Amino acid sequence: MKLHANARLSVKGRELLVERVEVAGWSLMEAAAAAGISERTARKWLARHRAEGEAGLLDRSSAPAVVANRTDERRVEAIAALRRVRLTGAEIAEALEMALSTVSGILTRIGMGKLGRLGLEPAQRYERQRPGELIHIDVKKLGRIHGGAGHRIAGRQRYTGQRTDAEGKVHKIVGWEFVHIAIDDATRLAYVEVLDDEKATTAIGFLRRAIAHYSGYGITVEQLITDNGSAYRSTIHAIACRALGIKHLRTRPYRPQTNGKAERFIRTMLGGWAYGAIYRDSHERNQALAGWLDFYNHRRPHGAISHKPPIARLNELNNLLRSYI
Repeated sequence: MKLHANARLSVKGRELLVERVEVAGWSLMEAAAAAGISERTARKWLARHRAEGEAGLLDRSSAPAVVANRTDERRVEAIAALRRVRLTGAEIAEALEMALSTVSGILTRIGMGKLGRLGLEPAQRYERQRPGELIHIDVKKLGRIHGGAGHRIAGRQRYTGQRTDAEGKVHKIVGWEFVHIAIDDATRLAYVEVLDDEKATTAIGFLRRAIAHYSGYGITVEQLITDNGSAYRSTIHAIACRALGIKHLRTRPYRPQTNGKAERFIRTMLGGWAYGAIYRDSHERNQALAGWLDFYNHRRPHGAISHKPPIARLNELNNLLRSYI
């Protein structure tokens, strides 16, 4: 129980006051003087004890029972309904012609102060049990770096770099690079390559090398999930998957969450590698990829797998599977 800082009586002191009056026969004046309180206060506690027993000696809230200017419950329900369709506090305040501070206070009071996933479908989380049971593949397009740092560091510039090949043909060297990524669902072990395009033949070549990479860790790839990019919808990609003995799954249209592990890995990769340092050119950035990927796979704690690096999770799952063989 939390007492007022200047309270003269604790619950035990109130019980002693009542006992002195009711049992020992002290006068109200004597009991009040002994407790160091006024007769009015002593009379209050005595009356509460007579009316409610021991419960009457406990502290009561000083909050008023009725607040004259309290927001009507129907208005609170309207605020909650608008919040469920993901309106911000400012938008709700404008729609209902209320003060933003009032709306914010009500949202906090009813537990809707933060949007989070409010009004969205519940997150469908899953994790495969065996390494290689499912790998996620995706592509991230990155602008090439030419003439120094990219626009995130140096601001937007107009690049005009070009090169001439052995045949005398001029090629523009500024454009895009395509980062192909693969990540194992069970262990989060990742494999990445920076390639020139995202065509079907390029995607198939990356898939073959990714399978070989995982095979080096003793992982046999069984299933593959990608988005609905043209490379992954092509006939040649389907033929390649059948030839490799891999079942190809695709996400629902406009549902990147289905391939969420790849999407989340890309965010981590961009922050830790692509935008994690200042590079003079794309070649220097690409050279740094191997070191960062080794750090990710072997040393970086991963929050989704009990803060272990992917290689530790792989060893853990392999040992667990061997115990049942």
